Amino acid sequence: MSRIFNNFTFNPKDDILSGLTVALALVPEAVAFAFVAGVPPMVGLYGAFMMGLITSLFGGRPGMISGATGAMAVVMVHLLMVGNEVGESLETPIENLGLQWLFITLLITGFIQMSAGILKLGKFVRLIPHPVMMGFVNGLAIVIFLSQLGLFKEKVGGEMQWISGSTLYIMLALVGATMLIMWLLPKVTKKVPAALTGIIVVAGVTILGGIDVSTVGSFIKDGGGDGLAGGLPTFQVQIFGLIDTMSGHWGTILSTAALLAAVGLIESLMTLNLVDDLTETRGSGNRECLAQGGANIVNGLFGGMGGCAMIGQSIINVNSGGRGRLSGLVAAVALLMFILFGAPLIEQIPIAALVGVMFMVVIGTFAWSSFRIINKIPVADAIVLIAVSAITVWKDLAIAVIAGVIMSALVFAWKNATMIRARKRMKDDNTKVYEIWGPLFFGSVQGFNGKFDPKNDPQKIEIDFIESRVSDHSGVEAIRNITNKYMELGKEVVLTHLSPECKDLLLRRNPEFESHIETSIEDPRYHVVTDMLDKEV
Repeated sequence: MSRIFNNFTFNPKDDILSGLTVALALVPEAVAFAFVAGVPPMVGLYGAFMMGLITSLFGGRPGMISGATGAMAVVMVHLLMVGNEVGESLETPIENLGLQWLFITLLITGFIQMSAGILKLGKFVRLIPHPVMMGFVNGLAIVIFLSQLGLFKEKVGGEMQWISGSTLYIMLALVGATMLIMWLLPKVTKKVPAALTGIIVVAGVTILGGIDVSTVGSFIKDGGGDGLAGGLPTFQVQIFGLIDTMSGHWGTILSTAALLAAVGLIESLMTLNLVDDLTETRGSGNRECLAQGGANIVNGLFGGMGGCAMIGQSIINVNSGGRGRLSGLVAAVALLMFILFGAPLIEQIPIAALVGVMFMVVIGTFAWSSFRIINKIPVADAIVLIAVSAITVWKDLAIAVIAGVIMSALVFAWKNATMIRARKRMKDDNTKVYEIWGPLFFGSVQGFNGKFDPKNDPQKIEIDFIESRVSDHSGVEAIRNITNKYMELGKEVVLTHLSPECKDLLLRRNPEFESHIETSIEDPRYHVVTDMLDKEV
């Protein structure tokens, strides 16, 4: 309990100020992602509030910010479209049925994510290689940058068009001013969050100077919203009466829920690792899975669009000094206060100020060192890094990370498959010894088999595994098969320096091997990754 209390009290000033900065940045992001998904702006804002509140209190990474995200918003689009089509085709049409389906889907998403936490699957994020991590941050930086370019458009005649002329120059000047403040202020003092100062200064200049610029309020109205003013989230009891409308569409519901859960967990656990590196502390992936799942369930019950960890806002928070749970709590509560009471003020903040903040996040997120090391790392790692960055931009984060891990695993398997060796020598008693070196697993089995010559070998054979490691079921089966070949030819074969588990697995299939396995105090100790073997001999 004292540790949790310390997470809220050890750095209150910085946590509060950085939380306020994050709350300001959350407003346009939540609204923008709501438009991407095709839901009302308030659904996005409620989602950001509930995600931020619950994960800040119970999540696995103090200082990490969660809210509505673009990666999950993109996944929701098809579900919403199908749901709305079904709602319009009913005998008694139901308006926004897709949104109601989304709330139900978030309940399933939350249970999947909580199950991942209960089963302690969060630790598997450690299997993500460094080139994938670098590709992830580079791709995400590019995605954040590209998402901000859409804010350089304005509605003209009902269509969004790129701004030009004096409007463009003013916006670029305000973006540049915000970035300059964020770059210079930390060189003078770090007691005041640079991002918050930049937003306040630029907002003050535009308001006091009467400069006509795009603001948060105009951005919401251009997207079809009525403004930020709203009430508290309400319990969505009606969704339980709409489950029968899903008949025939459960495949879409469940696949969307699974994809949302996967995207959310991958993005959150990757962000957790990144914040761990920035703060030189360690978060809990399993606890984050539980908290995020619970937050998505609450979103489904109270009308939010759900979400996950947000790397941009998390970096803003950490760089502004927010390291404890209080920063996330302040951000969530401040966002709600903006919705309830501060809408008129927030709506006057220039979009340019928020774009400037996000551009600085892009600069801080991108792994610039990747340009320096790209020609100094293995070619395969360089390809993985570039591929993950490209797939993140082209598709989404989850697909990019999964593809990167698969590519890295295949490269690793191939390299290890070519490492199997067999040194051969003869003993004085005419026993031929095969000294195996390298890992024996599914990828190296063919190479292992090619080392032996059962027909032409002498009567006595010894296969020594002191410098090898049998890694999986395929490796065990390879040993069993080569031993059987020698036995079928009536030759004596002895297996030495096998781990106790290897011996046990071999004897389960071939009890007669007991006389062919030599036990030694030098036998290695390791486990074999294998399925339950068949019982037939």
